[in-house]
Amino acid sequence: MAVLTPISAAPADAPAAAPSAKGPACSLRRSGSLWQLGIEAQELTTAIGQLAEQLEADDPEQHASALAELEAALLAEEGNKAALAAKADATCWVIEHLRGQAAYRQQQAKRLADLARSDAGRADALEESLIFVLTQLQPAATRFSFPDHELTSRKSQTVVIDDEEALDREWLTVTTTTKPDKNAIKEALKAGRQITGTQLLSRRSWRIH
Repeated sequence: MAVLTPISAAPADAPAAAPSAKGPACSLRRSGSLWQLGIEAQELTTAIGQLAEQLEADDPEQHASALAELEAALLAEEGNKAALAAKADATCWVIEHLRGQAAYRQQQAKRLADLARSDAGRADALEESLIFVLTQLQPAATRFSFPDHELTSRKSQTVVIDDEEALDREWLTVTTTTKPDKNAIKEALKAGRQITGTQLLSRRSWRIH
């Protein structure tokens, strides 16, 4: 994958690109010089990555501007297959990088969540053990004070259900939940039935290889 490096400034004598009539001006340009293709591939990837960062902006205008420039970058090469392929390929590199990074962060999040559960479990066990010992030594105590900490308690009541099946109906509440049966609806729509409030949409899934 191309390394994401800062974009170098264009030479001072480089000719200005003609404005595109299809949308916002595009800052992702290729010179066409063979010896610069490798450098420009990195620059394209970096520029697209920088625009992709703006897609997370809270400002809707900034988000729309970045998206428009990304689209303009591709539309500007409508008649140049090589340049279009280069920009599309650079975009794919950025997409793969972001998805790889997302997968890594998800793994890290799971690892941290597991560590957090483990830490919390050990803390709960220590607290339970400490309270057990203290209350054995002072059964009537409702508060314990130490040099830097204090243990306090409050009394509460809770109901424990030992056998739910043994309860009379008067002690039960009935909860009913419903949700659309999408599989049945899909088959009915495919068979030609008209179901109010539904529609069958066809979508094409894409995948980068």
